[in-house]
Amino acid sequence: MSIPQSLLEQSIQINIQQALQEDIGEGDITALLTPEHEQATASIISRDDMVLAGQPWVNALIQSYDASVQVTWLKSDGDRVAPNEVFLKLSGSARSLLTVERPALNFVQTLSAVATKTAEYVKQLDGLHTQLLDTRKTLPGLRIAQKYAVAIGGGQNHRLGLFDAFLIKENHIMAAGGIPQAITQARHIAPGKLVEVEVETWDELNQALEAKADIVMLDNFSQQDMIDAVKHVAGRCKLEASGNITIENLREVATTGVDYISMGVLTKDVKAVDLSMRFNAE
Repeated sequence: MSIPQSLLEQSIQINIQQALQEDIGEGDITALLTPEHEQATASIISRDDMVLAGQPWVNALIQSYDASVQVTWLKSDGDRVAPNEVFLKLSGSARSLLTVERPALNFVQTLSAVATKTAEYVKQLDGLHTQLLDTRKTLPGLRIAQKYAVAIGGGQNHRLGLFDAFLIKENHIMAAGGIPQAITQARHIAPGKLVEVEVETWDELNQALEAKADIVMLDNFSQQDMIDAVKHVAGRCKLEASGNITIENLREVATTGVDYISMGVLTKDVKAVDLSMRFNAE
């Protein structure tokens, strides 16, 4: 599931305006220590090995704050950046460079962290057909940004929110009166939308199959049960594995033959990469 361009652009604008407002407020008083007309060039350096992500946010943020600042990317989103490697150069008003530094780097350090982690996890699936999915366990306000970064890192996006696909879980099943009833209602409410059902038992799996779910999520199924489920389903729907999956057992789970593995760790447990901006000596 890809991010619609219109939603991506809308999210970028919301993110950058919030970032600028929370950081600048009524004005950057520290930047005023720099002479008003002083010009400067700066290099952005990564201190960590990383997969770069976040260019659209940086470009939009700088364009919004000071369109005269020249932005030169030495790497593209999805490229590897080595420790101590310069990947971005900025040129323009020294005050502007100082003001945009932190909000711009915040986007890159966070989104590159997601992309880097995703790439590490995706590598475990080399040679297998299983695709790695993200979840809705994202940082508040950065849902689209983090899902963008997952895609940059080689992962796939699960539903973007509660609006573009059904994911019927235990509480939904209880409220609807059962799995068949929930799926029937979903088809009526939003024809054409993907319908996924989370199951915990073989009986629930069979009910979801009979009701023709598009995807069935196997929640905390054992390794052998997943192998058996793949054989039992025999392509009648897609199967997704979730629950108690780590990078250590990710490939083992994928070898069961499931179509997807979803992991919240890609977006909710993020350790930002270490970046710094340095003014260049003239």
